[in-house]
Amino acid sequence: MEALAIDPVGIYVDGTFGRGGHVRALLARLDVSGSLLGLDRDLQAVVAGAALARHDSRFIMEHAPISRLEEVARRRGLRGRVNGLLLDLGVSSPQLDEPGRGFSFSADGPLDMRMDTSGGQTAAQWLAQAEVGEIARVLRDYGEERHAKCIARAIVRARNAGPVVTTDALGQIVAAASPSREPGKHPATRTFQAIRIHINRELEELRACLAGVCDLLTAGGRLVVISFHSLEDRIVKRFIRNEAQGDRFPRGVPVTVREINARLRPVGRPVRPSNSEVAANPRARSALMRVAERLA
Repeated sequence: MEALAIDPVGIYVDGTFGRGGHVRALLARLDVSGSLLGLDRDLQAVVAGAALARHDSRFIMEHAPISRLEEVARRRGLRGRVNGLLLDLGVSSPQLDEPGRGFSFSADGPLDMRMDTSGGQTAAQWLAQAEVGEIARVLRDYGEERHAKCIARAIVRARNAGPVVTTDALGQIVAAASPSREPGKHPATRTFQAIRIHINRELEELRACLAGVCDLLTAGGRLVVISFHSLEDRIVKRFIRNEAQGDRFPRGVPVTVREINARLRPVGRPVRPSNSEVAANPRARSALMRVAERLA
């Protein structure tokens, strides 16, 4: 909330509603003339957001992924007017905690992993037809899994004996195929992360969203992004750096600051959770928050 530098009469966007924790904190700080737009691709989150919107006219809920944020903002006449955009990336606690969503190996459930269950391919459907090389690439690129090839081969061997359709089955396959384990971490952690990111095109969604951020924000508007792994954070870090550097000119060319056309400035240093916060909420342990401000 501090990073968003909230103007009580401003316009704000939460691109990842979840179950509305950030939205409620924002609404508590907005005046009657302030407004807030929430987006989520998860239908259950949209239902929760719509219920909140019915009781607070300052809030509007949309069923949309963050890649469509600019489209939604344009339709609602918000381009260039937003005082703050918040993105809390990755999977939400309700998604992790419900076995039927298939995001976690901690309880058995169908191997789904779709954030938007209204369409698209499930994790089980993808694993049923993907080649060894493709599975290995996804595990390596999106999970930074050192044993990607071994795990990919084990998955294909297992599916030849029968479909891999539950989280428990996949977790056991990965555990048996992993030649080594990271202390304190289930051997399937990186595999589940990688498949989830691939199924939901999370990194592509993030890049598409960031591409329109500068046109969305008003001068002085804040971008606040909370990421939970290095792949997301690297994209956000590079985006802010590139927009802060502006246009590139050959060395020695005399240009003014205005001609450089920088559109953002970083605000402060990246923020990590305190020890007390991690103790109260272990899922916050890998969170990293970056903040940038739109230049005039």
